[in-house]
Amino acid sequence: MQHRCLACNATYPTGFHPFCDACGGMVDVEYELDEVQLADSADPYIRFAGLLPLRAPGAAGRASNLPLSKYSPMIHAVRLGRQLGLTALYLKDETALPTGTTKDRMAAVALAYLHQRGVRAFTVSSTGNSSTGFAYRIPAFPDMHVSIFTAEKFVPRVQYADHAQVTHFGLREASFVQAADYATKYARQHGLTAEAGFFNPGRREGLKLAFLEACDQVPAPIDWYVQAVSSAMGVYGVYKGAGELRQLGQIPQLPKLLCVQQASCAPMVRAYEAGSPTIRPEHRVAQPVGIAEAILRGDPSRAYPHIRRIVDQSGGTFIAVTEAEMRAARRDVEALEGISICFSAAAAVAGIAALSRAGAVEPNAVIVVNLTGSDRPDTKPAENVEWLEPAQGSWAAPAEARKQLLL
Repeated sequence: MQHRCLACNATYPTGFHPFCDACGGMVDVEYELDEVQLADSADPYIRFAGLLPLRAPGAAGRASNLPLSKYSPMIHAVRLGRQLGLTALYLKDETALPTGTTKDRMAAVALAYLHQRGVRAFTVSSTGNSSTGFAYRIPAFPDMHVSIFTAEKFVPRVQYADHAQVTHFGLREASFVQAADYATKYARQHGLTAEAGFFNPGRREGLKLAFLEACDQVPAPIDWYVQAVSSAMGVYGVYKGAGELRQLGQIPQLPKLLCVQQASCAPMVRAYEAGSPTIRPEHRVAQPVGIAEAILRGDPSRAYPHIRRIVDQSGGTFIAVTEAEMRAARRDVEALEGISICFSAAAAVAGIAALSRAGAVEPNAVIVVNLTGSDRPDTKPAENVEWLEPAQGSWAAPAEARKQLLL
């Protein structure tokens, strides 16, 4: 296993390096695939241990501190597929994971990865699912602490965070991007590690497990992989994992990628439809709104070039769907397949429905849609939130914010 900069090929054998120290490029994980063997196990952390960035697996075959696990369900959605004119539509039901979203597996791998790379205290920001995953999983690492920074509107979505290993800051009047930027600033000021979101290799490597499992569960080669996206770190991980499985001779082809956003917050779709290799100012959404809260990211500028590249390589595309389409997809999945999903997962279903209506996908294509999460109705939001107030272009504790406003 090697950590290598995709831009200049610099390598990083130790430490946490989401970005290259030499050129600022993205650092990714490469495996010695000639030495990788998939284990005969129903536990994905054991079966795919050779394709995870974790060293020294324990006696059971999984890296230390990883949970006991099993594959999330795969449903051949015959009734929904019939309605959409698709005969081989499969739904990867990530709502069955402990936190109700695919970010549970992300947090499990990312925490183990950070720990093995020497990180003990770090900052993170999200629209709720990633932060919830970290808060839920961090007790498995008693010497670690996470400081969570959450934009005000997303604070109710953070759960499992009321314990000593979590400090939760809520930022009044902030957008997701502003909260993420402040988390990085806070880490720099207080000697913590900013875990870097999309650019944390542990996140991307954990999220590819959904597709690795799918290749064992679906009885034919997968033609399309569909997911709703904000930064699209899961899609990136999936495509990388597919390439690794193909090199291992486990699958014959790479899937086409369909990245779906809601029309009210679709910066990647806007840029792609404009033929732009980057997110330009006119593509960004300064104050994003929409019913799919988990994917309300208005400025994915740093991640987009990497995602555009792999979508083009795959022969896939980006698509935006309306609120009405998402609501209809959510009703259909529950009525026809018995799965209760969040609006972000519904966006993915609406996306493949729109592609099918447009005649852009073959009726017999093998399609896997990642139902990335549910609404977690059975757990209460975190209560111990330390609120930060706007203060001269930044945020501060209420007393300090008032003092700055008087200056």
